[in-house]
Amino acid sequence: MIATSHLEPATDPAPPPASPPAIPDWTLAARQAADAVPDQAIDAFWRALNYLSAAQLYLLDNPRLARPLRRADIKENPSGHWGVCPPVNYLLAHLGPLTAWRPVDSELLVLHGAGHAGPAALAHAYLNGTLHLTGKEPGWSMPDLRALITGFPHTERFGGEITPLLPGVRHTGGQLGPALAIAQGMVLDAPHRLVVPLIGDGELETGATAAAWLARRALFGSGHHGTVLPVVLANGLKMGGPSLVAGMSTDEMHAYFTGLGYAPLIDDGTDLPAFRRLLANAFDQLRPLGEAGPQPVIVLTMPKGHTGPVQVSGQQIAGTPAVHKTPLKNPAHNDAELAELAAWLSSYRSPELFTTQGRPTDVVRQALPGPLTEPETGQPPAPPAARGTRSRPDVSAVIRERAAHGAFRLFSPDEIASNRLRLSDDGPLPDWTVEILNEEICHSWLQGYTETGRDALLATYESFAAVNTSLLVQHLKHRRLRYRTGHGGLPSVNYLITSLGWRNTYTHQNPGLVSSMLDTEDSFVHVYTPADATRAAAVLSVMLASRDRVNFLITDKHPSPSFPPDPFREELTDGAAVWPQLSHRGIPDIVLASAGNVPARELTAAVAALRRSRPEAKIRYVHVNDLAVLGPAPHWPNALNESAFTRLFGNDTPVLMAVPTYASTVRALLAARGEAHRFQVVGYQEPGRPLPPEGLLEHCGLSATTLGAQAAHLLKESSS
Repeated sequence: MIATSHLEPATDPAPPPASPPAIPDWTLAARQAADAVPDQAIDAFWRALNYLSAAQLYLLDNPRLARPLRRADIKENPSGHWGVCPPVNYLLAHLGPLTAWRPVDSELLVLHGAGHAGPAALAHAYLNGTLHLTGKEPGWSMPDLRALITGFPHTERFGGEITPLLPGVRHTGGQLGPALAIAQGMVLDAPHRLVVPLIGDGELETGATAAAWLARRALFGSGHHGTVLPVVLANGLKMGGPSLVAGMSTDEMHAYFTGLGYAPLIDDGTDLPAFRRLLANAFDQLRPLGEAGPQPVIVLTMPKGHTGPVQVSGQQIAGTPAVHKTPLKNPAHNDAELAELAAWLSSYRSPELFTTQGRPTDVVRQALPGPLTEPETGQPPAPPAARGTRSRPDVSAVIRERAAHGAFRLFSPDEIASNRLRLSDDGPLPDWTVEILNEEICHSWLQGYTETGRDALLATYESFAAVNTSLLVQHLKHRRLRYRTGHGGLPSVNYLITSLGWRNTYTHQNPGLVSSMLDTEDSFVHVYTPADATRAAAVLSVMLASRDRVNFLITDKHPSPSFPPDPFREELTDGAAVWPQLSHRGIPDIVLASAGNVPARELTAAVAALRRSRPEAKIRYVHVNDLAVLGPAPHWPNALNESAFTRLFGNDTPVLMAVPTYASTVRALLAARGEAHRFQVVGYQEPGRPLPPEGLLEHCGLSATTLGAQAAHLLKESSS
């Protein structure tokens, strides 16, 4: 210990470290809900949800079942999915009072993993008074109740599946697996939030769900988070037969979830008061997502299609795949099915649940969750690019600067160091970064994080990013529907792809993700291909500040030449620009165009050689910073207009374009403009065997030598 001179000024002791923010007291909420809402109210709420779910599939009239059922009351072609609705409805009915009595300033969000529970979600929205069916405002009335039931599946308005067209839906169901990981992403850095994902037992068989249980461990010590209460709907059946979990005994199920780090609470839902106590027990065991130790998971073993038909004319229905969709196929023309449908719907005692005005009765209303909460979408800080393109931070500096403003996460599949991102001066990675060797989990975390209003970035290898193609296509659909309902303004989905195939092993060469994204012709998609590291940093700044986009930044992690910055403002605003330092004035004999830093490096070298060999040739050099601008309007709202396209590429001038993607991807964009005939596009080609980097460029026609030869050939052809 070193003594301090008495002449030195005294210093105050360092303040104790701040304690982490406490999660809301969900145990108290469960106790208050139990005291305020009687069991019969939850039972009535469940029966009302089940009745509306079944009635939507079958009824054309008599929506309250106020008189005996007739053939004329029944739809000719019943459609929709029944089987998953009763277990989903059981959870929704129990969570209603807990949502209504949730702690102040807290959120309780339900995530539907199964897309087929559309009738249940519509029924829930109607009972909670948030579904707009007739008139100017959402509400309860007999016309509204009739519209809900007879209008299903509401093809033009809501559809029959779980999508954002339905009030309160924040995840489009039916994506096969990501719901648990998306729920985890939603509660990161949000201690006030509890998310309850409803996970089908078929989903347990998907890779994304199987990995998400273990993935929680990657979040230990990563910040102050909210809580996730997973609910497994172990109803025993997938669409076509028994699920794998259906073959587990109770002991095996306990062992399975215990081994994953969870405390399973298993119940079949037959004893409603007992299930309320089980749910309160689960709330008592909740702990923040980033905290080690067992987390509760509820396993509801209620059979698929419970409360529906058991048999018709000696034909077994319950416990078979027949319960998945419409258990009764033709009740309008089959006497036995008509009688069974009448008995089924009557079993819910709908006059006890709905008034003659179509309103839920007082006993149902006691259990309703009340107004929906919508996570706020915060405004991002101004991007560094707004200060001018000459500030020139590198990509790592841009990430660090954005993270310093908070409400930001970087996800990466164990590749931060490999992608050469320098996110700390020394020591471990900062706690706003998370690595896990699973592309789907990284995307799902990002999806949950951005869906609740925070900025995020996924940094990955080009070849492995393609694993997420289906998730991205599905999320584009989700964003499109959400935007249509007026709930836009969400942070963009951002991918940083820095480890490219040009310097990688044969198995690490696959630029297919961006091809699939551009094939969607989705106006939210942008594929950025900056020419150097400085430009890449500015592009990333803009991406992180953007809203309602799905952005992909392709930039090689290895050092590459830097180019004069003067044209970059135009590249950033218009998506492409002429590089005057490499271009002749006037009408060119050939246009050379690059996209990406590897093609820019090679094509600019080819220009130098071409000028020596063909000094008389007039060259125009163009760099494309966003491949999406090459497509035509109106599919691509940011597309180059005709005059800008002509200004860059001429009218009948031959164009040699070097791109980092498959050439066919860019050819398709140009063909949609009617311009493919004069463009020779060169990009990645499958080599069929391992090649060194120089050999791969030669094979693909992307080396400076081969590009120069192709340009000379085009000049010769155009002059002959």
